[in-house]
Amino acid sequence: MAVIWQHQKGSTRYEVRSAGHSLRLHTDGVFHSQFNPNQPVSGGVWDLLFLPVFFRPPDSVQRVLVLGVGGGAVVRQIQHFLHPREIVGVELERVHLREARRFFGVRGKGVKLVHAEAREWLHEYRGAPFDLIVDDLFGAQGGEPVRAVAATPDWFAPLNRLLTSQGVLTMNFPAAYGLRSCGFFKSQSVRAKFAAAYQFTLPLYENVIGAFLKQDATRRELHRHLSGVRELDTRKKTCRLRFGVRRISGLGN
Repeated sequence: MAVIWQHQKGSTRYEVRSAGHSLRLHTDGVFHSQFNPNQPVSGGVWDLLFLPVFFRPPDSVQRVLVLGVGGGAVVRQIQHFLHPREIVGVELERVHLREARRFFGVRGKGVKLVHAEAREWLHEYRGAPFDLIVDDLFGAQGGEPVRAVAATPDWFAPLNRLLTSQGVLTMNFPAAYGLRSCGFFKSQSVRAKFAAAYQFTLPLYENVIGAFLKQDATRRELHRHLSGVRELDTRKKTCRLRFGVRRISGLGN
């Protein structure tokens, strides 16, 4: 693996590394993004951040919000597989935005990258709602990835406000405990705002993705929509997707 770019800002070290045709973003040693334009399904966590939107017909997704752009891997995947009319990416690290544009090719019609703190941006936003919201807000603590914003019931409130009536919210957690202790499980009022919730996992990652749906949907519908996209059709041996998905509820707490 070769380091093709590095930058030191204060105590924070940024690196873009190449691994074959893939580019990887590391900040203080934490692996933030990976993207290969020749192979947009990476087999990594980023696949699971956009995948739950396929509970819906993919052509119904017109507006997407990504909180925590990093290198922009999930933005590139959304562009490739969904072709929405608008993608808004909000990122606190200005260096990440430069890396996303320069190295990861995050650009194009309808893509807007915003340098802002996510909570402040959500509080001030007054535009149209989104069909998909991706919450991938991560920082580092002791060289380990941690959520930058705790997924409390209060955090769910502005996210729910900005979802369409058929919207999907996905949230990245560094481990299963994070999902089990999030606001969905802590608050009946949060659970009441969603018709269904699912957990997505990968064999080689500890990360767990929570998917919260405004309208009910089944795994059969998910796989039916995925089967319409060659690279996402898990029936094909060439498909790199190897994920687990199960329905969850908050009734146990």
